[in-house]
Amino acid sequence: MRSKVFILVLSAFIATSMNAQKGVDNGTQYGSGEDSIRCLTNISLFIPYAKSENFKDAYPFWKIVYDECPASTKNIYVYGVDIMNWQISQENDAAKKEALINDLMKLYDDRVRYFGDDNRYGKDWIVARKAQNYNQLKGEDTDPALIYKWTGEVLDEYKEKAEPLAISLYMFASFKLMQNDTEKYKAQYVNDFLKTSALLEAQIAAAKAANNAKDEENVIVRKVEIEKNFALSGVADCETLQGIYGAKIEENKENIDFLKETLTLLRRVNCREVDAFFTASEYVHKIEPTAESAMGLGSKAFRDKDFATAEKYYDEAITMSDNAEIKAELYYAMAVMAQQQNNYSKAKQVSLKCLAENPNYGRAYILIATCYASGAKNIYPDDPVLTGCIYYAIVDKLERARQVDPSVAEEAGRLINTYKKYYPTKEEVFMHPEINMGESFSIGGWIGETVKIR
Repeated sequence: MRSKVFILVLSAFIATSMNAQKGVDNGTQYGSGEDSIRCLTNISLFIPYAKSENFKDAYPFWKIVYDECPASTKNIYVYGVDIMNWQISQENDAAKKEALINDLMKLYDDRVRYFGDDNRYGKDWIVARKAQNYNQLKGEDTDPALIYKWTGEVLDEYKEKAEPLAISLYMFASFKLMQNDTEKYKAQYVNDFLKTSALLEAQIAAAKAANNAKDEENVIVRKVEIEKNFALSGVADCETLQGIYGAKIEENKENIDFLKETLTLLRRVNCREVDAFFTASEYVHKIEPTAESAMGLGSKAFRDKDFATAEKYYDEAITMSDNAEIKAELYYAMAVMAQQQNNYSKAKQVSLKCLAENPNYGRAYILIATCYASGAKNIYPDDPVLTGCIYYAIVDKLERARQVDPSVAEEAGRLINTYKKYYPTKEEVFMHPEINMGESFSIGGWIGETVKIR
């Protein structure tokens, strides 16, 4: 009887052992038999250590789980990044550190393999953090081609749904490639700028439609960063862009998507006086008129001093556009046009419309200030002291420009120093019956400002 019991126990043990198999081998979450118990046990051991940032003690248990049941829990990868970054920080041997970095990159790849379909932290999110972590660890030794490849694959797959950080890092890598070999990568960098700009604009529109202010702000930050880097890259000068796009526009004169992207690029980098901008505008307006194409035709007429035609197209563009940025630019262009015709009252009115669309459009404040300066003598032609009071309003507008728009701060500061010299002196204020130091004064005429005498 005892021998039969022994045989049954031995058989059960053998069966359990035979059924034991690691998750990495049989494709299950935890494995089977004893190996599944071993997996669950080591998960319960490494997580508390990792949570308390005791990475040294967490490592051996974590490594067993990672090697034997990599699909068991996302925590392998959440805490694994911290564990491996800690290991890398402790390693002084260059070759061993490089090997650890490669292991960390593989960890990200394995997370994509096993958890890349996560709704919130999917493949695009994981790859973006992989590229970011790689760049942080490698520093000046970063290979931009790797980041470009990793994030480029994500952008091709996810398009406008791609993680904003992935888009940002893609442009970072594109810039670094161009910086290392401008002649080879310049055109690619410009095209990448167009591509990522379109993706981010689509994301901003989606966030607005969903009333998601947090996502919208996050994407706008990325977009502004990319545009700033592009503007400072040295390849965004108008002559270069004319050379890149001049012939391409003719080749793509029926390709509406290409033409629209080109118009957007040239407008963004303020290259609205080149033939490429005018030609693309003409072709777009024939196929599918847009606010930007009308703007381009208006700019061409403005250049040719055909102010009536320019205003017609600008008005058309404003009517067609629902983009506050574009409308602000259009109003500003119309204000400049009015100023050039010495119609200072209209220039001010249109500048205020510009500021209604974009309160941070510093150049509109500067334009109003310069219009005041040009028309000052006509408000009080027989009273030089009151004429001098107009310069308070001029400086107030320039101060406002400097406050809201850092890009014009230097110019505004220079003009402030110039126009302050025209303030009435203390003696002139004392002797004038209509004004008193420290009190308010209302300027008449089309200027219509209230200023403080100082």
